[in-house]
Amino acid sequence: MELVCRSSGIVAAEYPRQGIGDVAKAGFGEMMLDLSSYCLKQDMEDFGTNKKKRRSAEVLTDVSLLEGMVQKAAEHCRQCGLGVTSMYGPVLRRDTKREDLNGLLEKLTGEGIRLCGRYGAAYLVVPPLFSGVGKGDLWEVNRAFYLRLAKIAGEESVGILLENQARDVHGHLVRGICSDEQEAAHWVDELNAACGEDRFGFCLDAGTASLCGQNMYEFVKMIGKRLKMVILRDVDGREDAALLPFTGVGKGQSKTDWLNLVRGLRETSFDGKAVISLEGTASSFSPLLRPQLLDLAKAVGDYICWQVDMERVLAQYDRRVLFGAGNMCRAYMKCYGEAYPPLFTCDNNREMWGTEFCGLAVRSPEELRKLPGDCAIFICNIYYREIEQQLREMGLGNPILFFNDEYLPSFHFDRLEDMAEKTGKGSEG
Repeated sequence: MELVCRSSGIVAAEYPRQGIGDVAKAGFGEMMLDLSSYCLKQDMEDFGTNKKKRRSAEVLTDVSLLEGMVQKAAEHCRQCGLGVTSMYGPVLRRDTKREDLNGLLEKLTGEGIRLCGRYGAAYLVVPPLFSGVGKGDLWEVNRAFYLRLAKIAGEESVGILLENQARDVHGHLVRGICSDEQEAAHWVDELNAACGEDRFGFCLDAGTASLCGQNMYEFVKMIGKRLKMVILRDVDGREDAALLPFTGVGKGQSKTDWLNLVRGLRETSFDGKAVISLEGTASSFSPLLRPQLLDLAKAVGDYICWQVDMERVLAQYDRRVLFGAGNMCRAYMKCYGEAYPPLFTCDNNREMWGTEFCGLAVRSPEELRKLPGDCAIFICNIYYREIEQQLREMGLGNPILFFNDEYLPSFHFDRLEDMAEKTGKGSEG
């Protein structure tokens, strides 16, 4: 997976230097420029003394102004070593009724494709037309819309990504266009067939899927290789937001089903772009804390990518051993023991040396010195950092990696007794 930071809420349209610099310093290597940040001007209108406010959106009509702002941002990205690998197209608010803007929206989207081509962005996410389009006409109207854009995309060698949508019904969000995985797959396949090449793919927005109560495991499985991008954002369970993953929490539980998303991405060996979107979280932080927030965002993104790539990493090594003879080792053997069998496991608990655990011989850590240099050591224990330091201090030159059982393809509830009380941290996990 390739980790990407979305610019919205982080990079100011007219003064992008500081935000882009913060993203680069946090360690991100790629940026998604959100063209909707440049194309939409949101004004607040005050209604009555109760201070209720309603947003109205106006689309930027000057294409050259859009081009100038994107050029400025792209140039700052280049100076900071950030690749502009994707962009998000202009979009109208879900509750808008202004169907007169569809033509202008298409014009701006076409310019967005050209900007992608100019700055080397592989994909543009293009939400469908909806305002003023009857439910029965959605496919035909958007088929024509996307195929007109495909001609420009072909000239620029840019991929167009469709995205799952929510629909606003009197202030409530319900499933919209391409929120059904079969419909989404059908749209992508039909558009590719119509233009005679694989010009279209799909972008799964985790926040929208969560708000619509979708099973993201089933969605990812159905979309399969059509999936080129995942937007990682949390929500509060009721209203749309772009929160840093794992921060949309209620009663100690995440409002987004990260478990099923990671399971699906891991099972399908997803290797596309993972876009961290945190506009809502960033807006609640002082700009003085923005660098620290982006450091955290990078760590969160790296963690999700690590979880998704875990099975792929296991498959990279022909030989492997485990460190730990506890619950995490048991989970490994039940989920991956047959496909990626370890040579043995080792543990700091002397009482376990010379015994078997889940069919594996349990040996002393000293036995690791006898391993060939290309044999990987996977730590299966929650005391990752302490054990890694122990192995480094032993002078081992083997690859040392972490295994984790938080997002396994299946759960096993026959857990061991609390090994920490009986044997110490060497067997916990």
